[in-house]
Amino acid sequence: MAKQPGLARRIVAFPLTLLVIEFAVIVLVGSGYSWAAHLFIAKADGAAYFAGALSLAVLLVLTWKALQRWLERRPDQEFALAKAVQELGLGLLIGFLLFSVMTGIVALLGGFEVLGVRGQGALWAMLALAVTSGTLEEIMFRGILLRHLEALLGTWAALGITSLLFGAAHLANPGATLFAAFAIAMEAGILLGAAYLVTRRLWLAVGIHAAWNFTQGWIFSVPVSGGEAPLGLLITRRVGPDWLTGGDFGLEASVVAMVVATGAGVAMLVVAARRGAIVPPLWVRRSEAGQA
Repeated sequence: MAKQPGLARRIVAFPLTLLVIEFAVIVLVGSGYSWAAHLFIAKADGAAYFAGALSLAVLLVLTWKALQRWLERRPDQEFALAKAVQELGLGLLIGFLLFSVMTGIVALLGGFEVLGVRGQGALWAMLALAVTSGTLEEIMFRGILLRHLEALLGTWAALGITSLLFGAAHLANPGATLFAAFAIAMEAGILLGAAYLVTRRLWLAVGIHAAWNFTQGWIFSVPVSGGEAPLGLLITRRVGPDWLTGGDFGLEASVVAMVVATGAGVAMLVVAARRGAIVPPLWVRRSEAGQA
């Protein structure tokens, strides 16, 4: 008979405990790196700035792998290298296509215009933003929150909660409104959650997230979740009502973006359900195990 783990180990291995510990560790690593970077490489720009962001992404993935090995005591599945190139590449393509299609629809409706070509613009800064936001936020919201909440409450509740939290996290951004937060919860929360559920790895979600941000910020020069419009490849402007253009928050708060991205997310959820990837709540699983 296999030896049962002790009380301390059972407490540590409980999903809610793991959620708190892992979330805190990832936040501390990200914050610590940002603090050190501000001290030592604050004046870096161009390719050096992007290299710093890429280094942070690598550090976060390595930290994740360490948590799986020594805290959860299981093989790392979320950043397994076997599918990394294939799923990350597919995610980058999906993120680019989704934002491009959505922007094209807004343009056809008269809400977006291309005035010219700027050139390189803020290329390195946008690459850095894409890499860091894609990696850090997917680890936090899908790798930690969604996965552990799912172990307790089941897939649907975990997806709903993390989508709402993801939207709420953007309320502090410049230009944010309640509708913008709702749009982010629907389009990004569902889409990125579904990308994790359909593969049970984070590569696809990281790729979609990074490419979505890079495409809107650098290619189309649109604010990334609020703030000033970055100097991207194209010189553009948005005209028309906020429901179409997203207002000060950017095209992510457009009804068009919400429909396009949410539709893609729902399609992925259908695939995940057909693959049997939907997990019932913990009490249901225990009840079914007791009846077996």
